[in-house]
Amino acid sequence: MGVPVSQMWTVATYVVKQKLKGRQRYPLVLMLEPLLRCNLACAGCGKIQYPAHVLKKNLSPEECFRAVEECGAPMVSIPGGEPLLHPQIGEIVAGLVGRRKYVYLCTNALLLKEKVGLFQPSKYLTFSVHLDGQREHHDFSVCREGGFDLAMAGIREALRRGFRVTTNTTLFDGADPNSVRAFFDEMMELGIEGMMLSPGYSYEKAPDQQRFLGRARTRRLFRAILSNRKPDWRFNQSPLFLEFLMGRRNYACTPWGMPTYNIFGWQKPCYLLQDGYVDTFAELIDTTKWQDYGTESGNPKCANCMVHSGYEASAVNDTFSSLGGLFATVRAIFSRRYEDAGARELLREPVRPVHAVVPLTQLESSVKPLEETRV
Repeated sequence: MGVPVSQMWTVATYVVKQKLKGRQRYPLVLMLEPLLRCNLACAGCGKIQYPAHVLKKNLSPEECFRAVEECGAPMVSIPGGEPLLHPQIGEIVAGLVGRRKYVYLCTNALLLKEKVGLFQPSKYLTFSVHLDGQREHHDFSVCREGGFDLAMAGIREALRRGFRVTTNTTLFDGADPNSVRAFFDEMMELGIEGMMLSPGYSYEKAPDQQRFLGRARTRRLFRAILSNRKPDWRFNQSPLFLEFLMGRRNYACTPWGMPTYNIFGWQKPCYLLQDGYVDTFAELIDTTKWQDYGTESGNPKCANCMVHSGYEASAVNDTFSSLGGLFATVRAIFSRRYEDAGARELLREPVRPVHAVVPLTQLESSVKPLEETRV
């Protein structure tokens, strides 16, 4: 597995304590967005579609620390926007590491080689680099030629300095499963700790609405990718969540498992939907109508969602809810090839996206050019 034993133990003891206290809704990972601006303008992203005065705002380190203490989750993911654009990101990360939170700094890595000196290697800090596949596919996905090579240079420098590095990959309709599997080989050869995967979510404000996967196509794609695995592939996430993506398990969404805090406050109900904001974490838990979300609710916004921020916490909860869940997790860790003759046949099929794929287009970013965003 691509997760250190100390981190697995911290999460396991935390979850067990929540269950012993009888808490049905508890956070596992805080999604902390200290800013929303970015130096990319990906066609599938709904996080940067704000006016300029909003994109200029940052959370202060003190606001970040207060949210982390209020939430109490053992892990903190720092997405965005692009966190490396925050002028005090080094101070924020150092403060969270000092609080012994496992921090995943999610970055497109365009600035990583330049800014890695702001940080100190620690078992509590991981650079989670956004790479959506091999060079051509990644550059198409992020709408920037050369983005893959810049990210790889940042990864190599971080690894050279002794940092934990993972990749996070979002897959859309039209992804070639053979190319994704070849990408896994490249990442393992590079020496990263592990890989994280998720299907894309159809943000309402995303410029490209034609590339998102429905549930059936998600299961088909991930079955082809994740069956018949090579023994050296390492994934930095719940093995039961990966089985969920493959169609081997069914889970209900637990959006409270990964709550979001950003410049507007606590986001209702989750990282993906914006149905209002509240001032405190307790208010988020107590006043959100959770029954209105998830595929079982009938909410059309949730119909096709299988994203990690809604379902990975469900998989972790399954691990610790029964001996059966624990046994299934252990079995997945030690016996993870998932032999599947039908999945091999899927790899031989031509890639047929529902919608035609258009050529790579460089979209105009909402922030200044890269050279002007360095702080």
